[in-house]
Amino acid sequence: MGKYNLTEKKEKNAAYRSLVRAELVDELYEKILKVFVVDKKYRDPSYSAKKLAEELNTNTRYISAVVNIRFHQNYSSLVNEYRIKDAQYLLTDKRYMDKTMEEISAMVGFANRQSFYAAFYKILGVTPRGYRMEHLAKRDRKSTRLNSSHLAISYA
Repeated sequence: MGKYNLTEKKEKNAAYRSLVRAELVDELYEKILKVFVVDKKYRDPSYSAKKLAEELNTNTRYISAVVNIRFHQNYSSLVNEYRIKDAQYLLTDKRYMDKTMEEISAMVGFANRQSFYAAFYKILGVTPRGYRMEHLAKRDRKSTRLNSSHLAISYA
């Protein structure tokens, strides 16, 4: 695990989390989901918690509290999770097979390849290239099985 300089997550209990009203937590949670799922703002490498807070007319402490309470992680981890999910799709979609790791990295919002590799490895335990190769191999095996079963049916 030393390869990507990953550190274990420390559990903190910020006092301000309990000061945020439940209704506000729900409201901000829905808005954050829209920004991430629909608008895909995480693809912008400079999209920060501060920018999100400004967009939602709140402050970064509330953003942090909601992300911690509802997503059970910090803002950076949330952003990386969405970026990696996006990258998983791009790495295995036939339309993007010609894209390099650097291009995929930029498409999902990482500022550099090193950050992309570190986040990918931390979340999935494999490098992006390794992930793509695994899925290509699975696709090839599945295709071979389908073709050979089709031949068996054709000659029966």
